[in-house]
Amino acid sequence: PASDILHELARSKAYGVQAFQAEDEIAAITAAIGAAFGGSLAVTASSGPGIALKTEALGLAVMLELPLVVVNVQRGGPSTGLPTKTEQSDLGQALFGRNGEAPLPVLSCASPKDAFDVAFEACQIALEHMTPVMILSDGYIANGSEPWKFPSSSELPEIQPPVHKAEDGDYTPYKRDEKGVRKWAIPGTAGAEHRIGGLEKQAETGHVSYDSENHQQMVRERKEKVERVAHGYAAQEVSCGSKKGGLLVISWGSTYGAVRTAVERLHKNGIAVGQYHLRHLHPLPSDLGKLIERYDQWLIPELNEGQLLQLIRSTYLVDAKGLNKVQGVPFAHREVEEAIVGMINEKK
Repeated sequence: PASDILHELARSKAYGVQAFQAEDEIAAITAAIGAAFGGSLAVTASSGPGIALKTEALGLAVMLELPLVVVNVQRGGPSTGLPTKTEQSDLGQALFGRNGEAPLPVLSCASPKDAFDVAFEACQIALEHMTPVMILSDGYIANGSEPWKFPSSSELPEIQPPVHKAEDGDYTPYKRDEKGVRKWAIPGTAGAEHRIGGLEKQAETGHVSYDSENHQQMVRERKEKVERVAHGYAAQEVSCGSKKGGLLVISWGSTYGAVRTAVERLHKNGIAVGQYHLRHLHPLPSDLGKLIERYDQWLIPELNEGQLLQLIRSTYLVDAKGLNKVQGVPFAHREVEEAIVGMINEKK
């Protein structure tokens, strides 16, 4: 389902877009990393098995700290699985599917319209924080459509990548600013020659280093840089329904519509239930814990066997329950309604 991204971008040559269909997934992401090193906003897209093939190079992008957007249009798995059906089972892969300590921001889109906003934000984060970013879409969203007003560029926030300029003087590749972000040196910039590669970097200089304490320092610096991305999130609020008390349904990705319909219908009938839709899966919003604490029960519907459920339970130590479906089709709102009513009646 990710192929349409290439097809669409290939029609945008007049705007400076360069589209490249590689011979395999590994070549695709390494070519994209080369484009990022060369000063471009780099994007590569696939679905679960293809993302698995990109994993080693994705760790390289984390190590190099280059701006790269990886779009994962999830489909039924494992292996070839259900290649034309939808699923949300790559969350664990997106969060933890790399060797070593290799964190990166992960965002998910709720609908075809929301995919534009999420893609723009992912590009902004990648460029301003010098990091690879993963977008989680799925087959249901990719094959869906809805009307929306295409924004003009003047309506979008300005993106300000930390590009090193010749007048800035000598370049120190891993010297960081207050956000923990290093400067982006475009090849050919005077004074910006530096070594780059997959071996651990010496702090600031970027030279190859096998020093144990330096490695721990660099691992923590990369982690803290990604965690600071959360400082740019808006305040978290429920999408609809009760603002506190009762039951909170936590949705992510394409479950948004079914959950919203279910919550609105039940709330109109006097049931204390609210919906919170999670866009930023890593790093999690810093105020999410306080929002969760306002409720007595928590339900997490997912098109997998409970991957976000594990994350929420372990992070916030709440007794959240899962509603799980792995049939290659999305939730119907009635399924969510029945689960909500069942949880509330069970507590009575």
